[in-house]
Amino acid sequence: MRSVFVFPSGARAETIATLDQHLPQQRDPWTLAGLNIDIDDEQTGWLFSDWDPDDVTVLEAALGHRPTWAVQIDISGRIDGTAEVHQLVTLLLQQGGAAVDDYSAHPWTLQEIKSGTVIDGLRFFDFRARRASGGGL
Repeated sequence: MRSVFVFPSGARAETIATLDQHLPQQRDPWTLAGLNIDIDDEQTGWLFSDWDPDDVTVLEAALGHRPTWAVQIDISGRIDGTAEVHQLVTLLLQQGGAAVDDYSAHPWTLQEIKSGTVIDGLRFFDFRARRASGGGL
């Protein structure tokens, strides 16, 4: 299972409304073509519980604050998932924010994701390059 955490700049309720609108009649989790989508937070969930503290610090610096919740997208290993992840992240980051994937600690902006920006040899959700470099999934 691969994961992406999305930290939209809008309010949590706005993000839930967006997910409800685009993925109707489902919640806890929402699903999209092999993706399981849920909201995680620090108070009642596991957000940041297994993150390296330095990665959280980098995220805080990129966002200008410590987020208290995120949209967690889990991607089945049975699908590629790249197009679906990009579609969902594009939807969630329309108003700003950042996303973090399993392959780098970089907080990716929507502009970086759409333009295919390469950071430390990887693009956003670039599991193929990570695998090719010997980093595994």
